[in-house]
Amino acid sequence: MAKSLHTLIRLHQHRVDEKRRELGGMLAVVSDLERQAAALEDKIIKEQCIAKSSPDLAGILYGNFAAHSILRREQFAAAIREMEEKLVIAQGEIREEYRGLKGFELTQEARDLAVSLEQSRSEQAVLDEIGMNAHLQKKIKETL
Repeated sequence: MAKSLHTLIRLHQHRVDEKRRELGGMLAVVSDLERQAAALEDKIIKEQCIAKSSPDLAGILYGNFAAHSILRREQFAAAIREMEEKLVIAQGEIREEYRGLKGFELTQEARDLAVSLEQSRSEQAVLDEIGMNAHLQKKIKETL
């Protein structure tokens, strides 16, 4: 039974590690989306400056750019919200897996402690018997 408990501990540890890797990937995606959204904002500011410098040419081109930028901004915001929702779910899954892992680890520690105490008691009983035998032999020698 103890061997199967070690197997369960390894299985849950693997699951926790796998969930952590997934969470790390999701965090990287969110970071990348935020970076792209910030780059879009920078590009919008640059295009606005260009449009101000030459209003006659920019009036024709900037309208399409602004419409496309607004759409992209909304897409980034929606994608970030969706990933943040997935992050919350993934964090909950990690917590649940970790609770399961901790339960098995604590049970194994209790079993190990019980085995250790039993082994100590057994060793102490042997030492007590050796001491009693030595004492009895000493008494027998003294009476002879």
